[in-house]
Formats: sequence, C-alpha cells, structure tokens
Amino acid sequence: MPQPRSRLALAALSLAFGAAAHAQISDDVVRIGVMADQTGPYSGNGGPGSTLAVRMAVEDFGSTVLGKPVEVVVADDQNKPDVGLNIARKWLDTEKVDTIVGGSASSIALGISSLMKERKKPYLIAGTVSAELTNKSCSPMNFQFLTDTYALPKAGVQSLFKQGIKSFFFITVDYAFGQAYQDDATRFIQAAGGKVVGSVKHPLGATDFSSYLLQAQASGAQAIVILNAGLDLSNALKQAAEYKITRGGQVVTVFGMTINSVAAMGLDVAQGLQLTLPFYWDRDESSRAWSRRFMARNKGVVPTYIHAGAYSAAWHYLQAVKAAGTDDGAQVAARMRELPINDFFSKDVKIREDGQALRPVYAIQVKKPAESRGPNDFYTVRGEIPPEQTWRPLSESSCDYIKSAAR
Repeated sequence: MPQPRSRLALAALSLAFGAAAHAQISDDVVRIGVMADQTGPYSGNGGPGSTLAVRMAVEDFGSTVLGKPVEVVVADDQNKPDVGLNIARKWLDTEKVDTIVGGSASSIALGISSLMKERKKPYLIAGTVSAELTNKSCSPMNFQFLTDTYALPKAGVQSLFKQGIKSFFFITVDYAFGQAYQDDATRFIQAAGGKVVGSVKHPLGATDFSSYLLQAQASGAQAIVILNAGLDLSNALKQAAEYKITRGGQVVTVFGMTINSVAAMGLDVAQGLQLTLPFYWDRDESSRAWSRRFMARNKGVVPTYIHAGAYSAAWHYLQAVKAAGTDDGAQVAARMRELPINDFFSKDVKIREDGQALRPVYAIQVKKPAESRGPNDFYTVRGEIPPEQTWRPLSESSCDYIKSAAR
C-alpha cells in the first residue's frame, strides 16, 4: 500500500502524463481545411459537397479526437494558383490548420503540395487527379485518396482497344491537369500500337465547343476523347450530341466523369458512355446508406466520387491522429500509411509508400433512359478492376524518396 507521500507523487506523475498527452494536440484543436472551387465550373464535382462530406466524417467521429475538438475551415480557391497558395499559407501560419483536404486544380495542388511538404503537414488529395502528386512531385505528406491521370486513361484506353479502336483525337482543357491527362493517354495509346491523329486545347470555362468538335470530326479519328471535367465536360458532350457526331461512326468518349455531369446533361446525352470510377453511390448497401444520409443534407443531390473521397480522407486522418496520439504532421502521416482505410467507401485498403490509396475501380456504363429505375439511377456496374491493374507500378515511379529507399 503506497504511503500518502507516494500516493501524492503518483497522482502528480499521472497528472503530468495527462497534461503531456493533451499537449500533443497543437493549439488544443485539430483543424481540417477544405479547399476547392466552391462556386466555379468544378464546384459541382467537389466544392460544397466535399465540405459537407468532411463535416459528416468529423461528426461521425464524434467531433473530437484525443479529447480535443475538431474544427473544419473552408476556402474557395477560385481555380487560381495564387489565391489557393495564399489561403494555404494563411491557414498554416496564422490559423493553425493541421491538414488540408484538397480537390483543387492541378496547378493549385502542386503548389500546395510543396508547401505542405515544407511544413510537414498531411495533404489529403480528394479530387485533384494529376499523377505528378504521387510520382515526380511526390511527398511523404501527399495522400491520393481517389484516382489520377495515370489510372483513368490506362483503363479507358484498354477498354477502347478491346472494341477495335486505334486512332484518337483529344479535346483537352488547357492547364496542367489536361496536359498530364493527354500525355499519359498518349503514352498508353502508343504503347498499344495506336495513334493520336490530332488534338486541340480549350480554355477553362469554355461554353462553345463547336470549332473543337468540328476539327475532331474532320480528323477521321475513330475516337474523340474529351479530357476535361465539370461544366466544361457537360457542355462539350451536349454539343457533341447536338451535332450527332457519332452518327458518322466516330466514338465520343471520356476517361473520367463525375456523376453530377451525367445529371446535368441527362441520360439521353450520356447514355452508353463507358467509364472507370472508384465509387458509385448505388454500388452496395454501405454506399447507399451513406449516400442517402448525404443526399438528405444536400438537397437531394447525389454524391460524386470526390465527395466520397473527401469523407474517406478526413475519416482516415482522424483515425491516424487517434492512433498516433498527436496531430504532429510527420507522425500522423506515418500512421496513415500504416493503417488500412476502413469506411463505407472501401475496406482494408492499403496506402502505398508513394501515398496512393490502392482502391479497386469499377467499370461503369451509363444507362439508357429506359433502363433507369428512378432518380440518380444512372450507371450499370460492369465489373471490378483490381488495383494492380490500374495504378502505376512502383517500379515505374519517379518519386525521389521511393527510388532512394529502393537503392
């Protein structure tokens, strides 16, 4: 039986350890920043929906971690690199943000990635698809929770070649995302023995695609591939349907599309498109249950895979903070790689050394109007593609710290 003085010493030691444990949460708050286009052409892909998804993850976690509150701060980067970087610096320097969930344009994401690497803060990528973020511009702080410009065209090109299509024309959005998309797609096409017969670039936020579509039509390419997203993609596909380009035997296709674009253009325009996606709201009971909760708080608007990815990113981050016993960025990043991702989206998904979440993706075909059973019943899931067939092999990685570890 401890003597009174011993009991006092033990109590003091216990209090000291408790204080030390609480001190591991900087500023006594865990702050998650959500940055995306909130009002522009990509706002429907992620934007406010990603903010809602992150808030849902925080609420589902109990709104606290290690006894401290979790706060969510939100910013509109306006698709401008200088705006996004200035916000990120302010968040890190004066607002004590511990992590950023980013679904921004690639030009913004690459700049923020460098900043997060310098500050040793985890960057949770859920919407940006530049493959550079886990390859040449990799970082121990980068985590890609969804897909990229390597995986999407790889699966898309494989699918088109199986249909006998070997010549391609690209209509590509004119910024880093579009260029990376086109470069990777070109490489896969050429490696398979196909040919790119032409390409044209358009500015972000274009509304008139007539000249681009006419150039593509005149090229004689078997497939016209539209490499953009959001409202750009909806407008391009609507105009392609108006010009009845496919009646001449050409295929109009995309390598990636969020479900809000299908909702915007309608099944009469999108029907028959073949896609590869990491998430569909109606795939299984777990995805349906979460999506119904999301839609109940989002005016009935169906979640995109980016929204699901934002939830998954925030949930996994909080799990890692709890496991690490701290919000120290380097320690949390290490635990994020050690822990499998387990949520409504995916089960037992490993995060690879380069930060890529090795999820399966799903082969999707857009339904005909007569096949749809009701609101948001847009897709038929044709099959599951395992991660080893989708993601860049580490043997091909240009990531400096991956190559260093291999030597």
